Amino acid sequence: MLGIDEHRFRSVRFFKDPGTGTWTRYEPWMTTIVDLDTGQVLGIVDGRDSTGVGDWLFKRPLEWRLGVQVVAIDPSAAFRRALRMWLPRTAVSVDHFHLIQLANQALTEVRQRLSQQVRGRRGRAADPAWANRRLLLRAGSDLSAAGLDRLAGVFATDDPTGKLQAAWEVKEQLRLVLRTGSLEGAAAAKQKLHGYVQAAAMPETNRLWRTVNRWWKEIEVLIVTGATTAKVEANNTTIKNIKRKGRGYRNPWNYQSRILMASAAKTTA
Repeated sequence: MLGIDEHRFRSVRFFKDPGTGTWTRYEPWMTTIVDLDTGQVLGIVDGRDSTGVGDWLFKRPLEWRLGVQVVAIDPSAAFRRALRMWLPRTAVSVDHFHLIQLANQALTEVRQRLSQQVRGRRGRAADPAWANRRLLLRAGSDLSAAGLDRLAGVFATDDPTGKLQAAWEVKEQLRLVLRTGSLEGAAAAKQKLHGYVQAAAMPETNRLWRTVNRWWKEIEVLIVTGATTAKVEANNTTIKNIKRKGRGYRNPWNYQSRILMASAAKTTA
């Protein structure tokens, strides 16, 4: 199994075109490819598009590509495009954490929009919804009795439209979808999620529902295999430590070699 995720090689930079005088934002991204069975970094490629990943896969032997059964990625259309081209028989799994992150982002956007609509300003510490904004993002199943009481207080005192609670219910139902252990259970939970989305009737939750539909095949693979990018994220943390120790890198080849050697030494040990 493989895992693919991106990380930033250097800080954001701006370059000025001497001819036009316009400034261009440049984000130096690199993509990490990890063996999920061993946790070893297999490759580091420039960018976070389909070209870099596709070129790296193209260079692998055909027998090796045919042996890859599952690849875990974040919801990146570019990565999926490269995998469909060079690993057409491989099952693709979408990462659990990134899907929950999208649901939390939608809930946060709803809270911010409602604050502007109801109060005409951003949230403040005196507003229950803003004061408990992190509580809203936690899994409902993990909340204590006191936490559930605080959450109920937020919906009772600072949600006159009921939209905040509706967005929270959509987020929680998506968690239930991802926690199901069978495709039949996931399909039933998805139908219930659709009902919550229709009841909420908001742009943020509708966008989340479209994302779930676009990635449903990959979500089914996640439910069956449990493959996530957790080991890739762990390697990205190691990569950050390598950058800190080296006080940053200017040469991308040295940077990639240092990561590959550190990962190989760690895996061998």
